[in-house]
Amino acid sequence: MAYINLNRNAKKHKFIVNALLYALMTLLAVILLFPYAYMVSKSLMTGEEVVDPTLRLLPEVPQFKNYLRIFQNEDYLNGFIHTLIIVGSNCIIVPLSASVIAFSFAKLKWVGRGFMFAIMLGTMMLPGVVTQLSLYAIYVDLNWINTLYPFIIPNLFGGGALYIFLIRQFMLGIPRDMDNAAKIDGANAFVRYWSIVLPLCKPVLIYVVVNVFISYWGDYYGPFVYMRASYAPKTLAQVVFENSMEKDAATYNANMRMCGGVIMSIVPAILFAIFQKQLIEGVVMTGLKD
Repeated sequence: MAYINLNRNAKKHKFIVNALLYALMTLLAVILLFPYAYMVSKSLMTGEEVVDPTLRLLPEVPQFKNYLRIFQNEDYLNGFIHTLIIVGSNCIIVPLSASVIAFSFAKLKWVGRGFMFAIMLGTMMLPGVVTQLSLYAIYVDLNWINTLYPFIIPNLFGGGALYIFLIRQFMLGIPRDMDNAAKIDGANAFVRYWSIVLPLCKPVLIYVVVNVFISYWGDYYGPFVYMRASYAPKTLAQVVFENSMEKDAATYNANMRMCGGVIMSIVPAILFAIFQKQLIEGVVMTGLKD
């Protein structure tokens, strides 16, 4: 009898603890999501509702046309186009270039492979600010400043040591017998890479693509450094941020600015939600080796 009562008390205690934890997490979620929900609400208001001194949490009539109007603005439209060019190019270039280099490190044998891989890993320890001045000087000499080239051309060489490392680790988990069988059949290195190894790397490639998209979609620092001139192409992040810093930004066309903020934040969130399973799978499987 005492055992039954003890078991009931333990279940009751566990239920109370879980209820308190869920209540606390719900409260934290509401607090953290409130600013974003407020931004979405403001983006659906009319200009008069936005500047109304009384507190308005919801629009009287949601103005979904605000999201169409924002792309009728030349600055926002051009920023969106330039951002798509950068993001779209890198979502193709980075996975392909990084996977080629990773294949060389993982599946090919050549003199100095381990040494070169160690040097590549060493670059991951360098903060970006250390190489910023040198890169800027190089881009000045190449006449790439105030163009989109600094965000596309360098990524033809791998797009960063981290992506190469992740793809290499994933490739090491692919059984070597498959590669050896292809060699016996007379397949050269490119055929083995393109027809056998690359299709098997789909999870980690999706992980790289999503991370590249998110990195360049919301990047403001890079365009701020390399595209400062008034005639330079602007990205969407630049347009949204710079417009929000203008005088009277809180009242003048505030609903349009809120629309820009929602677009900048909602796209990566949707992308992450769609590929969440593949992202987790890609990270987990990069630790496997044959």
